[in-house]
Amino acid sequence: MSRHITLGPGAEFDAVRALLDKWGTAAIGIGDDAALLDVPPGDRLVVSTDSSVETVHFRREWLSSEEIGWRATMAALSDLAAMGASPLGVLLALTVPRSWRGELPALAAGIGEAVSKHAAPIVGGDVSDGDRLALTITVLCHTRAPLARSGARAGDSLFVTGALGGPGAALQAWLSGGTPTAADRARFARPDARITAGRWLAAHGAHAAIDLSDGLGGDVRHVAAASGVRCVLLLDAIPRVAGVSIAQALSSGEEYELLVAAPVSDAAKFSAEFAAANDGLTLTAVGRVEAMHDGADVVAEQAGLRVAMPSSARAFDHFAAPER
Repeated sequence: MSRHITLGPGAEFDAVRALLDKWGTAAIGIGDDAALLDVPPGDRLVVSTDSSVETVHFRREWLSSEEIGWRATMAALSDLAAMGASPLGVLLALTVPRSWRGELPALAAGIGEAVSKHAAPIVGGDVSDGDRLALTITVLCHTRAPLARSGARAGDSLFVTGALGGPGAALQAWLSGGTPTAADRARFARPDARITAGRWLAAHGAHAAIDLSDGLGGDVRHVAAASGVRCVLLLDAIPRVAGVSIAQALSSGEEYELLVAAPVSDAAKFSAEFAAANDGLTLTAVGRVEAMHDGADVVAEQAGLRVAMPSSARAFDHFAAPER
């Protein structure tokens, strides 16, 4: 693929040229009407789009411009991590109000750092004016054996990567007028898509996966519903960051960790092999998959007893009616 097509005159294209100068080798083949990509023979193309909108997903006073660019890109890449796929490229649609124009180099730096980390070059996109900053990022990837949230089977074990609760704790601190801890803020501002982990899990027999963008308590319901099974969560086993309760860990969204269903007879051995292959990233057994019965798609156990799921353990819904 050629480096870039020569762009014509105009302020919009000047902005694109400035972005390309910032991205360097993190962008390829920009300037034509569409990107041309090759998918390895035998693989399937996997595509996902994610938007990050000012005042909806972040506030300007919470994050630096570099962090906004990084976070939006990693959120999009996380979707392909859950599919066990490998990146081909990224398309960016940036809506940039006049008040943000001076921040374009910093936004570009965060985006460029994120795509470079996971070898997902920028291959095209669009820049436009608007009334608030929005980053819509489409990821293009490939895989021979995609994971899907509909693949969980009775007898599988449920696992979670990493530790949960940091982003939710940071958000709660900001919304209450406080300051999050450095660790919680970092989990919100600098998440990392678990792409290598997703590929490893797909290669080692996992049946299903989903990234935890809406919270474990809600996302596990998506797996159960799509797979037609019942998921049993062991509340005491859920890995949590310091200072976070089980209920907070269940409801904390924008984690971008993975929930995985896999047919594993020795969970400790499987988790140890995973950590050894993924730079020490933890993989914790948090439950099991059963055949659906009694109409309950997700149930919780604690200390060996069936307990009620915390009322806060539901998926985030952009279109839900406001609480009264």
